[in-house]
Amino acid sequence: MPKTNHTLDQNEIASLGASLREIEQKSLKQAHKEGNTRIWFQGEEPYFDVFFEFNNNKISWFQFTFRGKSISWDTRKPELQTGTTNELCLDDVSFYAASKTIENDQKSDVEFIDLVKSILETRSKEAIFAQALALFS
Repeated sequence: MPKTNHTLDQNEIASLGASLREIEQKSLKQAHKEGNTRIWFQGEEPYFDVFFEFNNNKISWFQFTFRGKSISWDTRKPELQTGTTNELCLDDVSFYAASKTIENDQKSDVEFIDLVKSILETRSKEAIFAQALALFS
């Protein structure tokens, strides 16, 4: 898949951040462990999602997908990992939301990391997004 240009102007970044809306919990399969909570935000663009999993009010897993790219973080391997999703592929499997796959990048996409950070910064006054931004330090 060709590399996506991640350069957006400040108005586009602000609009993307503002478009994120929390999806009702009944739409999201809950984690099975005691003390875990999952929260899903969806943006107005197709394939624009942010997922959080909290354990005792701290992020234990985070995933941000946008325009066929992803960034994730997990307490078991606490570093940002970028990758490519199959969401922009046009085959029978990719039409089903539950079939999203991510192929990790060999080398982190620093440009995409910076873009994601910029989008999250537009919501930095909200505790959930402030906690996510701390993962970028």
